[in-house]
Formats: sequence, C-alpha cells, structure tokens
Amino acid sequence: MKIGIGSDHGGYELKEVIKEYLTSEGIEFVDYGTNSLDSVDYPDFGKRVADAVLNKEVDRGILICGTGIGISITANRIKGIRCALCSDTFSARMSRLHNDANILALGGRVLGKGLALDIVKIFLETEFEGGRHERRINKIDEITC
Repeated sequence: MKIGIGSDHGGYELKEVIKEYLTSEGIEFVDYGTNSLDSVDYPDFGKRVADAVLNKEVDRGILICGTGIGISITANRIKGIRCALCSDTFSARMSRLHNDANILALGGRVLGKGLALDIVKIFLETEFEGGRHERRINKIDEITC
C-alpha cells in the first residue's frame, strides 16, 4: 500500500509524526507538503493528495490541517473522493468498513499523537466491507453538483 500525505502549517507537526510511523511500519508514502510551519493555504495540499488518489499514484491519502475540517471539505469537493474527518478510532474503522473512505483527515491541533496514530493504523488496516454498502457508495458517486 502506498499513502499520499499532506498538510498545511497547522498539521505539519502531526504529519511528521505520522511519516515516522509509516516509515517504521514499512509503509510507502509520498509527502505532498507542506514542509515547514510557515503559513500556507490548506486547499492546495488537499487537492494535491486528492488528485494523487484519483490518479492512482497512491492507494489512500492522509490530510491534516489545524482542525481537519477545511482540508476535508477541500478533498470532498473532488468527485470520487470520500474523505473522512476522524477524531476517534470507531469512526476511522467505520469510514473504511461502510464508506470506503479513500482519504483520512485529521486535526493537528485537536488530536494527541497517540490517538492520531491509532486512528491512522485502523484506517490503513481496515478493508471495505462491500455488500449493501457498495450500493450506497455508488449512489454517492452518482451525485453531481
């Protein structure tokens, strides 16, 4: 599995912690930025990771901004992306089991490192359940703006 990861300045520190975790687990990743605490615009990084997921450059994405809200809204504007903002492990598991989320969003100023890493681990390990959920995912994909 190959992961695309990106953040704005509010998520930069947590992104670096997650990268260390991915490396320790032997999980390949591509860092789409940002690369410092300097103020940047989260939509730029949300779009980069979402595009990489859609273009199959990576299998799944992880996005982080201060709250996770803005960057998840950005990703979800892109057809074919199902970005789940998670702040607990149950939501992370269900986002994969029932919603086949292809991007996880986290709040770098909201979550502690330990909980964030637990959420990431569950998101990456959980497979889509399919079945009745497949029909619902297809309905989501049919919605146009």
